[in-house]
Amino acid sequence: MHTELVTEPGDPTRRNEDFASVGLPACGQGGSAVVLDGVTPPPGGTGCLHSVPWFTSRLGGALTELTVSLPDVPLAEALARAIASTAAAHAETCDLSHPRTPQATVVLARWSPRSVEYLVLSDSALLLRAPDGTVTPVLDDRLARLPRALLASEEICDARARNKEGGFFTAAADPSVAARAVTGSVPRARVGALAALTDGATRWSERFREGDWTDLFTFLQKEGARALVARVRELERADARDRVFLGRSKTHDDATAVLVGL
Repeated sequence: MHTELVTEPGDPTRRNEDFASVGLPACGQGGSAVVLDGVTPPPGGTGCLHSVPWFTSRLGGALTELTVSLPDVPLAEALARAIASTAAAHAETCDLSHPRTPQATVVLARWSPRSVEYLVLSDSALLLRAPDGTVTPVLDDRLARLPRALLASEEICDARARNKEGGFFTAAADPSVAARAVTGSVPRARVGALAALTDGATRWSERFREGDWTDLFTFLQKEGARALVARVRELERADARDRVFLGRSKTHDDATAVLVGL
């Protein structure tokens, strides 16, 4: 088994809000990958004393432990348990009902000799590559399908779309959100490799249109995860003035890529 993990902050003067891990049980069979993209809050507070990196490290650590140590627990239940334990760690000091309480997108993958299970919540991505080279993206596209009017401002988004019915969902303080995730499993024989990426890394395809998902996976396997992030940075810098591709988005985003060859 080959694994590669790269995560890089969008701004070197700020802490990386992403989290990534690959967990392998002592028995040597199976494993899991966890990728979180912490949601950068707008100015004005979150009702929480803790930073987004504090939250993603807590949630990510809990998910790494649960997905490896409890292989029979479904991924949605593991996410619910991890959200609950993370919320309990700061419920007495923070307002967890605030719409901007620390939160993150989630990608989970867990493999065994029999199957590959997956869970995706919000706009990070999981790519599954079959032995014949076919790449299947596993996406939660609810945010992309929202009417632009619901994203016109942070206030409108928080009031009408964020973790709301008919909107989109992230892992914050409510364990029930785990039931909203995109989940499933495929036979292990149908997956030769997988990649988990935050949207800072999927800019290569989704924002800058360097290629489709298959092209992105091919680039990852040939050039490596670090080269993918480096290429995204080149594209961001080239577009920083005219913003043809970036639009209103920040120039550099935290970028994380995990590649696992099964």
